[in-house]
Amino acid sequence: MITKALTTPFKTKYNTPPFEIIKNEDYLPTIKTAIALAKKEIDSIANNTDIPSFKNTVEALDFSGEQLNRVTSIFFNLNSAETNETLQKIAQEISPLLSEFSNDITLNEALFKRVKTVYNTKSTLNLTIEQNTLLEKKYKSFSRNGANLSDDKKIKLRAIDKNLSNLTLKFGENILAETNKFEMLITDPSDLAGLPEGTKEAAKQLAETKEKKGWLFTLDYPSYIPFITYAHNRELRKKLTLAAGSKGFKNDSLDNQKNVLQIVKLRHERANLLGYKTHAHFVLEERMAQTPETVLNFSNELLIKAKPAAEQEFKSLENFAKKLDNIDRLEKWDGPYYSEKLKQKLFSLDDEVLKPYFKLENVVNGAFTIANKLFDLNFKEINTVDKYHEDVLTYEVTNTAGDFIAVFYADFFPRTGKRNGAWMTSYKPQYIKENQNSRPHISIVCNFTKPTKTKPSLLTFNEVTTLFHEFGHALHGMLANTTYPSLSGTSVFWDFVELPSQIMENWCFEKEALELFATHYQTGEIIPMDLVEKIKASATFHEGMQTLRQLSFGLLDMGWHANASLDKITSVKAFESDMFKDTSLYPETEETCMSTAFSHIFQGGYSSGYYSYKWAEVLDADAFEYFKQAGIFNKKVANKFKDHVLTQGGTEDPMTLYKRFRGQEPNPDALLKRAGLI
Repeated sequence: MITKALTTPFKTKYNTPPFEIIKNEDYLPTIKTAIALAKKEIDSIANNTDIPSFKNTVEALDFSGEQLNRVTSIFFNLNSAETNETLQKIAQEISPLLSEFSNDITLNEALFKRVKTVYNTKSTLNLTIEQNTLLEKKYKSFSRNGANLSDDKKIKLRAIDKNLSNLTLKFGENILAETNKFEMLITDPSDLAGLPEGTKEAAKQLAETKEKKGWLFTLDYPSYIPFITYAHNRELRKKLTLAAGSKGFKNDSLDNQKNVLQIVKLRHERANLLGYKTHAHFVLEERMAQTPETVLNFSNELLIKAKPAAEQEFKSLENFAKKLDNIDRLEKWDGPYYSEKLKQKLFSLDDEVLKPYFKLENVVNGAFTIANKLFDLNFKEINTVDKYHEDVLTYEVTNTAGDFIAVFYADFFPRTGKRNGAWMTSYKPQYIKENQNSRPHISIVCNFTKPTKTKPSLLTFNEVTTLFHEFGHALHGMLANTTYPSLSGTSVFWDFVELPSQIMENWCFEKEALELFATHYQTGEIIPMDLVEKIKASATFHEGMQTLRQLSFGLLDMGWHANASLDKITSVKAFESDMFKDTSLYPETEETCMSTAFSHIFQGGYSSGYYSYKWAEVLDADAFEYFKQAGIFNKKVANKFKDHVLTQGGTEDPMTLYKRFRGQEPNPDALLKRAGLI
């Protein structure tokens, strides 16, 4: 039964979700009914007696299941941003049902036969570029996901997919529970030495909300990062670092070691079943990189260039810590603390000096102003759209002609029901149907420092770039202008999806852009030029170490997913240590493990794709070089980026789109030059 609250299209302005009337108990019956309705749609396409055509088969398939897609997007977005035990139980129940339904489509012989008929006659169909791409993707989604398997292998594939959907959910639930469980209460004021006033005030306020006396610190980033960066007390930094690094690695009910081994083995088994050597071979066939060999060559080439710089930076940091505090051996809990001190010494730059210039509201308005100057977008805060939490801000997005472009949700602060990190998501994609351009509903979710009784939310510079990063993804979603929902917005190859997000970070380092929003929250003074120069000068500080860190995560991902000998792995920790041997700088800590909390690859969609952050950095450095040559607000370049990248989604091969914007293939030297590695 579809409950009244979840009947779509919603009877709301812009067809937005009516969060205020949706109850937890509405989801399960609605999703079950929506699956049944979607199955009927699929059956009607598969059993159509008309000759298979692009319109009655491929296009009909792409527009099917709209009710189900809307309701599940609401459900899973809330399960990430505002979850509770009830939602988590529902997720465990519906995930296998959705996995089964997905298999019902790709393993439907009659449906595949119709798609294959259209595919085999495509040269005679006079399709547009976008239609041709959709046909290619639909055909591959069948052939790559078991349509050609024998019946017994299809049964095996269904079982694997059902298991995987449960395991990845459980992995994420364990990490959220671990994050929420840990608390470090400080009662001795001397243990707060070194911490900024705002951090102390926030910790005191958090303790008060939990009816505790003292200062409370957690593993949420706005609490965790300032503590390990500024606290003088080395033992407490160690305690917090080990707590963060041991999530899912305590041999208790929240342990993820078995989940990791089961997930990678099932993914490998699935890939073999489908005729691929490894999970990475399966995934990368549909990426710009195409093969694990390309990814490993790319990563190792960067590693060769970054490692000498990283080792030199680490040695300098060790010497600095020894001179300053007689630290004999630099540990993981020392890195952020002494890096910040060294940065202050080298550049006279302190995040605490910068933060007053980065009031959250000003930074958000700055992102909006930059989007207006580049892409002619206007953002108007509205209160006529339902929210799923009082912290969420809602905006109506229009262009300069007054046309409605998108609904934009922004959710900035940590809370118990929200997972850590920052991400962009969608409640509804853009598409064109019956000559109507149905516009998207886009959201960004972050975990920034909350306002306190005496201070507004003041962002670190890293949080500023994070906001711009997620806003770049949002622009990709909001400006989408394609016919088909499955090709719209961020529905692109995963090593291309980070280009719009990472390029937006570049404006945070430019004087012309900073002057639009970096004003002191008390005096209104524009950020002084000397601070702007220091931000730019420090942009490549410890770039070698940062590059090595990113590469280590990508290589660990490939280690798990491009490995044909997974049966030999019995210890997650031992395997991970082996993968990190060429990239580790700090001494090993037995209590910690990266893999058991590596949500990007074991819960999110980045398995065999973590390298894409670095891959897209090559694209974004080269693309921003083009902007800099013409002027960072040059309309001609901005229009080309909008017209050939942001609006096009996955309608064409990404390199084709990139070259149409840039006029050439990306030059890797732009990244190495920006990083100070050449």
